[in-house]
Amino acid sequence: MLAKLLARREATLLAIIIVMVLAVGIRAPRFLEPARQVSVLNDTVILLMLTLGQLAVIASGGIDLSVASNLAFVGMAMALLNTVMPGLPIVVYIVAAVLLGALLGAFNGSLVAWGGVPPIIMTLGTMTVFRGMVFLLSGGAWVSAHQMSPAFRELPRLGFLGIPSLIWIGLATTAVMYVVMAHTRVGRELYAVGDNEDAARYVGINPRMVKFRSFVISGAIAGLTGLLWVMRYASAQNDTAIGFELETVAAAVIGGVSIMGGSGSISGVVLGALFLGILKNALNVIGVSPFWQLAIQGAAILIAIVANTVVDRRNQERLTMRRVST
Repeated sequence: MLAKLLARREATLLAIIIVMVLAVGIRAPRFLEPARQVSVLNDTVILLMLTLGQLAVIASGGIDLSVASNLAFVGMAMALLNTVMPGLPIVVYIVAAVLLGALLGAFNGSLVAWGGVPPIIMTLGTMTVFRGMVFLLSGGAWVSAHQMSPAFRELPRLGFLGIPSLIWIGLATTAVMYVVMAHTRVGRELYAVGDNEDAARYVGINPRMVKFRSFVISGAIAGLTGLLWVMRYASAQNDTAIGFELETVAAAVIGGVSIMGGSGSISGVVLGALFLGILKNALNVIGVSPFWQLAIQGAAILIAIVANTVVDRRNQERLTMRRVST
């Protein structure tokens, strides 16, 4: 049983994270303080949530490079809405952000599913389109903290049991995605289409609808994170989260999600996001140059991709051997 546990990618990644935290703690003991660890989680939760949406798309055999631009556009839209209607209940902003993000995701999904546009090409285009829409919506201006209502700014800072509400929202999103991906037909169909689209079609699954749903899920989560981003940082900018889409892909791959689709777990995504979040904070704590930080992060991502490729190849070889033997 222990051997099987240690063979799991998640167990290996968890061990690496623990060793990394302890090693940095020896160098800088303050890094091990509970308050510091809560801060690290708070810094990582938006990346985690965005990667959960990315998982839905990658599991179905696609990729969504527009998630950060979706985040930026929805964040700007919600910030501007708050300046015009500051008295709206927070729940209205949350529902509006999720719906707007889902609408942008549906645009991607419809053209991928029924237009036949490759996901990487489609989302590479909308990554730029959505980012341009941010400029058009804002007129090139920023929305600053003093323009936002106090209730709007304070939501991510509210705490329960000493833990910021942003982390609780992240935990809730993770729980919902776990149920969807592991215990519902929607999740099973996402994995089935990503693993073998022809076989999925043969058993009655509609691959087009499945791909469409994956982008709607990704877009909805991106919209929610856009709202949380501007609330937390009390600022909506035109360059918000530039490059963040690549971090979601990196976190997914580090967490063992196959970039070819058909496999990947919620626990792996959580650990992949935590690895990147802790690595960033650790490098800052021990005073590593920002230039070296990029190199180290890039090396970690490259190693994860190579390891993932090797594991996927071995699994495929084992599966082929089993089929031949039977």
